[in-house]
Amino acid sequence: MWWADSVVRMISRRGVLLAAGLSLLPSRASAAPSIVKPLPATDFVVHGTNAETRWEALRGTGSLTPVSKFFVRNHTSTPLLDATSWRLRIHGSGVSRPLSLSVRDLRALPSCSVEAVIECAGNGRSFFTSQQGQAVAGTPWRLGGIGNARWRGVPLGLLLRLAGLRAGAVDVLPAGLDADYVTGGVNLGRVRRPLPVAKALDDVLVAYEMNGADLPPDHGFPARLVVPGWAGIASIKWLGSIEVSTSPLHSPWDTQYYRLLGPAHPPEGTPVTEQVAKSAFELAWGATVPAGRHVLTGRAWAPGGVRRVEVSTDGRTWRRATLVSRGGWTRWQLPWQAAPGEHVLRVRADDQPDESPYNTQGYLFGAVVRHPVTVV
Repeated sequence: MWWADSVVRMISRRGVLLAAGLSLLPSRASAAPSIVKPLPATDFVVHGTNAETRWEALRGTGSLTPVSKFFVRNHTSTPLLDATSWRLRIHGSGVSRPLSLSVRDLRALPSCSVEAVIECAGNGRSFFTSQQGQAVAGTPWRLGGIGNARWRGVPLGLLLRLAGLRAGAVDVLPAGLDADYVTGGVNLGRVRRPLPVAKALDDVLVAYEMNGADLPPDHGFPARLVVPGWAGIASIKWLGSIEVSTSPLHSPWDTQYYRLLGPAHPPEGTPVTEQVAKSAFELAWGATVPAGRHVLTGRAWAPGGVRRVEVSTDGRTWRRATLVSRGGWTRWQLPWQAAPGEHVLRVRADDQPDESPYNTQGYLFGAVVRHPVTVV
């Protein structure tokens, strides 16, 4: 494309686009706790190295999740990286002009912004057990392993074209700069997971801003991928390199983890890619509320967007909620005359089912969640 050639010439004139053969400069990281930002109990439930957002903490926050309330999914610990020495290396058999880009180089390129949710593949995992009576492995998220932000950065497709994407390229393998992940005495290396080139060229962003400011450490500083519609594992944080290959690429995060395994799947499993539709109330789990008139609020989301939201407060009938705003997710509201007693509230986005297909790792729970509430 003409703009890609122009950008290559512009970078060459500045003398900062490096040629093939240069190695990735090491990014210095100092020791850090698992998560850097404060995790007040009013906003988060902590699961080991992860922090789940409490849904009641989102009420009144608008469409974008404040960084202070955005969930954190870490395999190890948040690294503290030095932006002055950071480089993003794009290399491999699938490109003809390998690149090594600094933060300054990245920010000098044409940019765009997108509002998109990032959601853990295991979001809702606990409901496989509590609602469906099925044993699953992994972090017991309810529905707070998700956040919505406005991300700014450079389209990955632009970077691949600047690197001379070859016609035969099939996969890209982004890798993070967090510490190696060791489990069961086996070192699996840094977190990395392949993406097909078709998706990489579609809507994937190499982001350096979140909600109008530099990425915070816990959310990928100085740069991360944002892969709209796909499970969060695809949106690699603390991005350090992207291998582009003319043959399929793999890592433990697509062969050992993030595969759907179980009786409904082939023995080798099915890779986790797109997320599924979900919906939630902005209410504490097991909330106690006074009798009388309330306005129920919440959010619903799906890879292709949400057309309608319906709420049931009596376990039998459904009422259509008013959609308040659309974007990365859809905010909704519905009036409710609450009578004293025990209630189970339900909300569904479009055609969410009553049961989610089982898999042993508890990925992609997409059934309607039964939310308990006591009215006094």
